[in-house]
Parts: sequence; structure tokens; C-alpha cells
Amino acid sequence: MTHFLPSADPVATAARGLALAHPGLVEVHLDPLFLRARTAAPGRTVALVSGGGSGHEPLHTGLLGPGGLDAVCPGEVFASPHNRQIHAACSAVAREGGVLMIVKNYTGDVINFGIAAERLRHEGVRVATVLVDDDLATDGEDSATGRRGTAATVVLEKLLGARADRGAGLEELAGLGARIVARSRSLAVAARAQTSPSTGEPAFGLDAGTLEYGVGIHGERGTGTVERLPVERLVERMADDLLAALPEGGERVLALVNGLGATTGLELHAIGSLLYDVLSERGSEPLAVVPGTFTAALDMSGFSLTLTRMDPEWVGLWTAPSDTPLVLPARTLGADGAAGAVVRGAAAEPEPGDAGDPAGRAVLDRFAEAVTGLRDDLTALDQLVGDGDFGDNLLGGVRRAQALNGAADGGVEALSRAFLDEVGGTSGPLFGLLFQQLTAVSWPQEGTPDASGAAEAAAAGLAAVQRVGGAEVGDGTLVDALAPAARALGEAARDGSETPFTAAAEAAARGAADTADLTPRRGRASYVGERAVGVPDPGALGVALLFAALAQVYEPEAAAGLADLREIAAR
Repeated sequence: MTHFLPSADPVATAARGLALAHPGLVEVHLDPLFLRARTAAPGRTVALVSGGGSGHEPLHTGLLGPGGLDAVCPGEVFASPHNRQIHAACSAVAREGGVLMIVKNYTGDVINFGIAAERLRHEGVRVATVLVDDDLATDGEDSATGRRGTAATVVLEKLLGARADRGAGLEELAGLGARIVARSRSLAVAARAQTSPSTGEPAFGLDAGTLEYGVGIHGERGTGTVERLPVERLVERMADDLLAALPEGGERVLALVNGLGATTGLELHAIGSLLYDVLSERGSEPLAVVPGTFTAALDMSGFSLTLTRMDPEWVGLWTAPSDTPLVLPARTLGADGAAGAVVRGAAAEPEPGDAGDPAGRAVLDRFAEAVTGLRDDLTALDQLVGDGDFGDNLLGGVRRAQALNGAADGGVEALSRAFLDEVGGTSGPLFGLLFQQLTAVSWPQEGTPDASGAAEAAAAGLAAVQRVGGAEVGDGTLVDALAPAARALGEAARDGSETPFTAAAEAAARGAADTADLTPRRGRASYVGERAVGVPDPGALGVALLFAALAQVYEPEAAAGLADLREIAAR
């Protein structure tokens, strides 16, 4: 891994970049370094100032502006700001009611903010401090330092910013901040350490199959390791630990799902959905579930959960408008909760008399067995030339077809429905078009299907795929296996061959193997051009698997001599 940070003054350079991105909202003071909001609500009488080590963005700087902070003091990466920075920032933004410092409970932060507070008091400025100590992992009686301050800082700064805009005084804000912190707990887990800016390597290693449980936002290791659980069980465990530690209070819970730097939005939103369900099952009504990267640990792969028991009067503070670089989704769930956010489609009922239709079931099951066996190989090939999803998409479609077949559809009909209606990506729907044409054939459980009809259906499937996808033979796609298979099937049917499906399967396998010698001109592999040479097309192999399944069901003796598709995939 590599950080794209300038070698000289990376923090100051990033601060300038933030100000350039938000002209009129943020300004940077370079000596000493701090950032300040250029506007504030007219009713504000107390300035809010925070800060800490860099590498946690958008923490602190993202909350600059009306409805948030007045000034922020960024230290070096994972290092406290100097008291000179803090003193200068507070002096620049102090109001008639004084300055409230929001300080995360780390030794360097506490000391430097404390020194700055003493200097300000000596100069006649009123100062109060709110200490954020929400990290459950460091909640031990044997530590004099106490809990660390982590992502609950975001909730605190939003709520205090809104209350400060309404004219609250210093003592009121300090008291409110202390209550918010007391009702907040956070817990973080990581699958990979952050990249060290100095070495370019992970800051610590992890054994395979384990997670660091209770990591800190400065890249500290967790308080222990746990088995790499399915995310559903992991979220349940973390939520239970947090709920057990939360003090009694408000009935509704604000839940923050925070990425630690390398966790995607897709993952965070999924975790938020799981967390909502766990909280609801435990009787804690979620006021809001807020996913996003708010308090990063550079590029650590992991996430934290923060729960805050909300007083009713805090709800209006959370939903109050703000004008800051970080736009928090400051909305709340209504009384109908998830039901008001999700609309479920009505499932179509099977037609009377359709249930349990066995037609083509043997084909479906044999195809499913083949795809299952080659899924990892298909995935590996697709990772070389595409995005790596083909193996999972093909297997997911086949499994969905098996579920449909058990409810209402014949095997090939189930494949058609599953791939046309429920498999995304590029190849999935194209396979659906092929299966749709193959439904015109009777695929008996016993006996042999009409080879001429099957050849016509395969040719019609090829034509449909080409009309939609535009690929021709030689473009390095599934067409390079489907076209020769359809042609061989047609020729064998006209010649009265006793093994037409084996002939088609052999042609499909040869076509799939030959794609390794092509420079792709269609499909995702075309984006990598000549780098795809040597890699057989995964979609073409999927077609070969289908025709091999047909041969193995209806011509098992002849099919025993078919080429091993795994060997083709391993080229």
C-alpha cells in the first residue's frame, strides 16, 4: 500500500486543500496551523474549538462552520496538536461567552489543550472543556488514563454546535456535552491495519481468520483478537457489548456506523441495516442509523459502532441545519422505522398445477454441480480480466434457479427466470437470453430431447445474445463458445448423430480454450486489451459448462471423454 501524501508539510497542504474546496466557509492559518470557520450563527456566544492528530478526517475539520465548530487544530498524523496552535485558534475565535474545548481522551491532547486553557484563563478568557471518552474497549478499572475518545466526538460536535447556535452559555454547553459523552459508547474492529506513512507497510499483522477487536483510531492494536465471524454475527456481538455498557437513559438510540478508512460505503450501509435489526430486536428503538467514514484511522480496513442514548430534547439538535464540509444525514427514522424506508415487491404466485414440474431438473442440477466445482476458477479468471464477480454471479443464478425449480418451474425455465430477472452484471442476463430460447425444447427426465429442436433453440439464443451484446466470433466473449456449439449441434442433428450434445460440448470447450489466444474486443476484458491474452474468457467457459451438462445428462457414455474444463481454466 502507498499513501499519496506530499513529502513536505502534508497536513498543512491538506488543510489548504480543504479550504480551496470550501471557499467562503473555511480559512487556514498557517503559523501556527489551525483552521477556522468564516461564518457563524449570529446568536452564538461561545466558540467551539476541537482538534487532534491528523489521519482521522473528516473528523473535526469536517464539522467546521455554522452548526458545528468555530476552529480546529490539526496535529501531525496521529499526534496531538501543540498548545501554541490551540491557544492561537481559541484566541482567534473566542466570543464574549468564552471558549468550549472538545478534547478526545488521549494523553497528548489532554495535556496540550490543558496548557492552552491555562494560558487563555491567564489572559482573561473564559474556558471550559468536554472530555470525550467513549471507547468501550479501554473501559478498564486498572487504567488511570480511562477510556479513549473516538467516533462519539462526531455526535457531540453536531449536538453542541446546534445548541451553541441557539445562544447557550458556557456552563450549559459543558454540562450538555458531559451528558452526551456519558450516554455514548463506541467499539471498533479491524481486518487490516492502517498503512504506515513511514514504511508503506501495515502497522501490524493479523493471523489469517482473525480480527482485531477493540482497535483505536490511531492504529492501536485491539484489546484482543477474535475469530473472523460472519458480519451478521460480528455486528450482533458488538451491539450487545455496547448495549450492555450504555447507561440507562433515553429510549431511542442514535447509531453511528463509522468506517476506519478503507471500508466501502456498500459495507457500511449493509452494516447499518444489520445494526438496525439487532437494536430493534433488543428493544432499543433506533432514532437514526448513520453510516459513513467520519473518524478514520488512515486506511485501516474496519469499522466502529457508536451508540448514544438520546434525550428527547437532543433530537432537534441532531436534525438542526448546519453548513459544514461534512454533510451528516441528520434525519431520523419515523414511527414506522424500517417499514417506512423499504418497499418490498410482491412475489408472483406459482400458477396452479406448476409446482414440482420435473422437466429439465437433471440438466439444472448437473449444471449447478459443474458451476459449483469451477466457481473459484471462474472467479480467478475474471479477476485477471474483469472485476472478479463472474463466478459468484453464475453460481448465484444457478442456486436461485434451483430454488425456483423446487417451487414452480421446470429446470431450464427456472434458469431462464433466475438469470433474466435476478442476475446482474453483463454475462448473467445474456445467459438468461440463451436459457429463454432453450425453454422451447422439451428436456425429459428420461429419454433424449429432440436434437433438431435443441439446435434451433441454441441458434436462436446465439442470435439474441449477439443482437443485445453485439459480439462476433473472435471478439473473446461467450459467443466464441456458443457459436461453435450451436453450429456443431445443428450439424450433428442433420447427420443423425447419436451424440449431438457431446459434439456441441466439445465444440464449446474448444471455443472457450481458443479465447485465451485472442485480444478481446468486446466485454470487460476488452478494457485490459492485450493483457487478457493467455486468459480464457470466463463467460465462454460458462457456456462450455452448460453444454457439457447437457451431454452428461443425455449422453453419459460419450460425455465421459469430454475435455476437462478445469484444465482449460488453469491455463
